[in-house]
Amino acid sequence: MRSKMSIDIKKVLKLHAKYLNSDPEGVRADLSGAGLSGAKLSYANLSGANLSGANLSGAYLSRADLSSADLIGANLSGAKLSYANLSDADLSGANLSDANLRYANLSNADLSGAGLSGAKLSGANLRYANLSNADLSSAKLSDANLSGAKLDYTNNQD
Repeated sequence: MRSKMSIDIKKVLKLHAKYLNSDPEGVRADLSGAGLSGAKLSYANLSGANLSGANLSGAYLSRADLSSADLIGANLSGAKLSYANLSDADLSGANLSDANLRYANLSNADLSGAGLSGAKLSGANLRYANLSNADLSSAKLSDANLSGAKLDYTNNQD
């Protein structure tokens, strides 16, 4: 696992922005396994980035663009993700317990096997999301859009 100190996050974000703009100098952000606990990444554009296995516990990601990002097995417990764009993201097996996902866009996201216990999902868009085998115990889902969501074997017991 990479330590938080060994990552120049500003450089990674700058190169990733170039990648997203098809600039030949651009490089897709690879923060797999990175230690980013408590990182301040609100409004960051990490669309399509690799964050699999990253530790983003308690990170500030409000209004961040994480669409189509690879977050398989990532630790996002207690992360602040309100209004974040996580559409088409792969969050399978991720830990999102106690995360703030109010009004987040999780449409078409893969949350299969994810831990969402105690997560705040009020007003979130979970349209067509895959929540199979997810733990939604004590999650707050008021006004969340679950139309078309796959909820097979989901635990939603308090």
